[in-house]
Amino acid sequence: MCSPGEAPPGPAPAGDLPPEWETDDERMAFLFSAFKQSREVNSTEWDSKMAFWVGLVLARGRRRGAVRTCLRELQNGFERRGSVPLGLGTVLRELLRRGKLQRESDFMASVDSSWISWGVGVFILKPLKWTLSSMLGDSKIPEEEEVLIYVELLQEKAEEVYRLYQNSALSSHPVVALSELRSLCAGVCPDERTFYLLLLQLQKEKRVTILEQNGEKIVKFARGLHAKVSPMNDVDIGVYQLMQSEQLLSQKVESLSQEAEKCKEDARSACRAGKKQLALRCLKSKRRTERRIEELHSKLDAVQGILDRIYASQTDQMVFNAYQAGVGALKLSMKDVTVERAENLVDQIQELCDTQDEVAQTLAGVGINGLEMDTEELEKELDSLLQDSAKEPVDLPPVPQKVLDPPISDAELEAELEKLSVSAG
Repeated sequence: MCSPGEAPPGPAPAGDLPPEWETDDERMAFLFSAFKQSREVNSTEWDSKMAFWVGLVLARGRRRGAVRTCLRELQNGFERRGSVPLGLGTVLRELLRRGKLQRESDFMASVDSSWISWGVGVFILKPLKWTLSSMLGDSKIPEEEEVLIYVELLQEKAEEVYRLYQNSALSSHPVVALSELRSLCAGVCPDERTFYLLLLQLQKEKRVTILEQNGEKIVKFARGLHAKVSPMNDVDIGVYQLMQSEQLLSQKVESLSQEAEKCKEDARSACRAGKKQLALRCLKSKRRTERRIEELHSKLDAVQGILDRIYASQTDQMVFNAYQAGVGALKLSMKDVTVERAENLVDQIQELCDTQDEVAQTLAGVGINGLEMDTEELEKELDSLLQDSAKEPVDLPPVPQKVLDPPISDAELEAELEKLSVSAG
């Protein structure tokens, strides 16, 4: 069955359908008709109709968020005015061929799911359908109630479950009870069958491994987004059992604390009623309960101490592995380096530096064009130039022969000024 125990979903809402769904009867009549037996008859029409239904089927699965579907569910979802698409079987066969859909029976058979128990009917039908589909390939049109899986949607939801676990308090240790994980993923998995499919996908990706221990299934996750999970070992099982014991002890302590508080209240009530003997019995019961709580606290501390030591040892192992990897890398990087070679290298560098200094000094004593200049000759040439310049006559301007006008006295200036004053008056 496509959805065991559930009514199939009704038609898709109008907003999820293309515009021509209600407006173009001629176009929809063509789309609702069956496919030709051969695509070669009219490849254009065949491809157009296939593209329309492929997009609609995949969009419906993503909108609903359900990883499982079947032919009957799609026919009900795409019913239009009492008619169902006649070519949906061909569309599903094409999606199976493209790998967008996969038969649930094939998917289950491809993963080692010995831990799963969905009922005897599933295990009887699964090998038969897997054998038939393997022999016939994807040419067989799915039956109306044969369950199909949206491959990409299944992978995305499996990734969501993995991230949800990594961001939860359960990730403090890689092993967790299947029941606790189911409660954590209730918002992602609408039903138990989908939850198991997501776990099978994670197991197929080698990100989880599942083991049944004493009738209870436990799940081990890979540590890291891109890591592969290691097989379940005795340490994982032992730590899980310790964690379960810690949880049970904590619940027992909480229950006894409530019981002790109740005994205390009963003693008070008996005192108010004047029933002294009853009050004493209640107090004695309270004392016994408190002693029991103290014993459980000591056991709880011991369990928590063991867990802390195990976590510390795991951390130490990680540090040890890191150191070991670092030592190996350092050995490789220092493989060709020795003290003697280092000293020889330093000597060579010093020798080259000395040679460079000598070359620099040599170049500093060389003039233009590589000719060396004599300082004494330069000084003699300079003295000769100075003597020649002293012997040459100095060209001076001629002495003027005209007698300059005699200077004007102060009396003459005053007389001139007086004349100007009179004329102005």
